[in-house]
Amino acid sequence: QVQVAESGGGLVQTGGSLRLSCATSGSIFSRNAVGWYRQAPGKQREVVAYITSTGVINYEDPAKGRFAISRNNDKEEVYLQMNSLDSEDTGVYYCRLFGRDGDAWGQGTQVTVSS
Repeated sequence: QVQVAESGGGLVQTGGSLRLSCATSGSIFSRNAVGWYRQAPGKQREVVAYITSTGVINYEDPAKGRFAISRNNDKEEVYLQMNSLDSEDTGVYYCRLFGRDGDAWGQGTQVTVSS
């Protein structure tokens, strides 16, 4: 069974940085894509960035120039480095593993940006 778990969220001031981690198990990690999503209060969940099994990366507009996604296939982990955070980045951040081994989501980690 594929399992996904996020960590690294917290409270940060405007302009600060956070690094989220996504630990996975139960899959052949290297053959799956992994994405980061977020859900702000009162809004729908949206994709932030994803990285494919071959290392192709996509960022949605809010993440471009500020966030960086990376993966470590040996550790079966994915990371999201977030810089220059502002209040619009507040929300629950979810990790999703998808591909040949199915589709699995984590429980999410809260990110709160205060002014």
